[in-house]
Amino acid sequence: MEVEKFYYDNKIVKNFLYATLVWGIVGMSVGLLLAFMFLFPNLTDGISWLSFGRLRPLHTNAVIFAFVGNAIFAGVYYSLQRLLKARMWSKFLSNFNFWGWQLIIVAAAITLPLGYSTSKEYAELEWPIDIAIALVWVAFGANMIGTILKRRQRHLYVAIWFYLATFVTVAVLHIVNSMELPVSFLKSYSMYAGVQDALVQWWYGHNAVAFFLTTPFLGLMYYFVPKAANRPVYSYKLSIVHFWSLIFIYIWAGPHHLLYSALPDWAQSLGVAFSVMLIAPSWGGMINGLLTLRGAWDKVRTSPVLKFMVVAITGYGMATFEGPMLSLKNVNAIAHFTDWIIAHVHVGALAWNGFLTFGMVYWLVPKLFKTNLWSTKLANAHFWIGTLGIIMYALPMYVAGFVQAFMWKQFNPDGTLTYGNFLETVSEIIPMYWMRAIGGSMYIVGMIMLLYNIVATIRQGSSVTDELAEAAPLQRVTKKRTGKEGYHTWLERRPVKLTIYATIAILIGGMVQIIPSLIVDDYVPKITSVKPYTPLELEGRDIYIRESCNACHSQMVRPFRSEVERYGEYSKSGEYVYDHPFLWGSKRTGPDLFRVGGKYSDNWHFNHMYDPQSTSSGSIMPSYKWLIKNELDKSMTEKKMNAMVTLGVPYTEEDILRAQEWMTEQGTKIEQNLFSDPDFAKTYEADKKYAQQNGDSFVEMRNREIVALIAYLQRLGTDIKVKTNEEEVTLK
Repeated sequence: MEVEKFYYDNKIVKNFLYATLVWGIVGMSVGLLLAFMFLFPNLTDGISWLSFGRLRPLHTNAVIFAFVGNAIFAGVYYSLQRLLKARMWSKFLSNFNFWGWQLIIVAAAITLPLGYSTSKEYAELEWPIDIAIALVWVAFGANMIGTILKRRQRHLYVAIWFYLATFVTVAVLHIVNSMELPVSFLKSYSMYAGVQDALVQWWYGHNAVAFFLTTPFLGLMYYFVPKAANRPVYSYKLSIVHFWSLIFIYIWAGPHHLLYSALPDWAQSLGVAFSVMLIAPSWGGMINGLLTLRGAWDKVRTSPVLKFMVVAITGYGMATFEGPMLSLKNVNAIAHFTDWIIAHVHVGALAWNGFLTFGMVYWLVPKLFKTNLWSTKLANAHFWIGTLGIIMYALPMYVAGFVQAFMWKQFNPDGTLTYGNFLETVSEIIPMYWMRAIGGSMYIVGMIMLLYNIVATIRQGSSVTDELAEAAPLQRVTKKRTGKEGYHTWLERRPVKLTIYATIAILIGGMVQIIPSLIVDDYVPKITSVKPYTPLELEGRDIYIRESCNACHSQMVRPFRSEVERYGEYSKSGEYVYDHPFLWGSKRTGPDLFRVGGKYSDNWHFNHMYDPQSTSSGSIMPSYKWLIKNELDKSMTEKKMNAMVTLGVPYTEEDILRAQEWMTEQGTKIEQNLFSDPDFAKTYEADKKYAQQNGDSFVEMRNREIVALIAYLQRLGTDIKVKTNEEEVTLK
């Protein structure tokens, strides 16, 4: 049989590997800085672009899309060529994928600290960058599919099934969740509102974890674990069941992030049911990975590569057991909004994604540079310090989560909250935050050890950009199944059909959950007293989004006795109908704000933003002094209101025409309230006099950002009324 010679493209793999290491250290360093900001809240005092709210989405995007994303591309580009016995279909698309992805990461690193954010978790990037992501992702998929079509290997190995499902699903998730209406070059509003937006976002958010952090890594596991152990995959049949059941079930589980929220009960229950079912295929994958190492345990003891992979697969098993458990309503009632979720997420990220990436890098680099790893001892040291770092990070966060949950829910015999002051729970868990910072430091030290070891390995090796290979060309065979051929074996040589079936499997769950929320008129019961935000409140809400206040504060009072006692009447779905985007939040570092309107004076909010510790002793909230100084940009208010009208918010033409006047009126009232504090009035007049004497411009208080933010905060939760003792009072 004729054998063809060809060359694997190693350069693209190396480029993605280098990017993985660089962005990994950058993303983890930002995370470590954030961990220390819990201990020293004013660590970056007065620097807006280094504030916690702006750096937090930078950290998540850098770790997920820069570190993990580049690792996925490196592993896929290496394994795909060898599994298909073919060079990548298009060198142009490979380079477009690499450089486009790096430019997207740089764009995120610039825009997020500057406050350009949609506020949607793991999808904070604004619309031009969203379009760029879609284009680069399609280029990656086209290159992958083109390579599959020109393959020399007839059957598609299990890893490729996961790669195809990843490509299709991430494209669907990204496009649907990123439907937004641009207002300007770097400002947009979600096309969905309130409950619908929450459902779509967590359908995306949960499945971004599923199909960006899980399925591609399962594909990498199925390739690199057998390679590193020199053993075949434990069970071919189990891999088939694992793949199809996982991609079908995973897509339904998103609503378990919204339990006890204003989301309709049927959607919550559907999310719970499928989340519980998810444990079976997830553990099927873990078992298949670990049992592949049967007979290779002596090698595991000596090989740092396999050590990393064993802990990675174990971490995957732990996280995928905990996920379904957290979806149970009684467990979710304890864990949600607490640091338990932070522990859960980081077990998956640090162990599963981080350690599998490290194992892959340690195995790949010597192969790519035709040499041995520079130091096995250093790699083993990295393994142990990294493992201890994960434990030191996760265990304190589990403890912190339980402490928070039980302190929030504790009542005195007389029916009052035992810990009525939210800050009492914050003070109690500071020691756990110290331990987390230490654990994070250990993990990043291990990452630096990895970088040093890899650089030394590269220096002693020789670079092979185009690696020679040979294989027989693919022989044409009938498209029909032969008598002895199993159905799935036949499907594995039909990549187009396999991709179509995978697409159908992932679309069913999304359509069942999302379509009713978009087409059923009474999906969200109307509340006539709920009105659109005033222009000043709308601007204040945009500032709230810009500073990522929703990263630390929720806006969802759940129907629990403890929450109603602490915050006020539980949230109704009809109260969010004009919220583009929704801001329910996923973590309570600070108290819920949905009923904060009218609870404090305007002066309290002003002082709280200037110096949180002056109003709330023991607070770990950083100051936002720039809001006091910055002039409010009112130039786009009418455009924003027109965009909201397009999205269904009932502003009238008169409302839009008098927007500037309306803002001045509301801002003046807040300004007058602030002047009721003699100290404020004295300081304000002194500043004004100083500016006039020095010829500096002076912005009236009513035209500053802080006033708009106060207007928004004072509006929250005041739209509906509740009957108490036969008397109707405004909720506060």
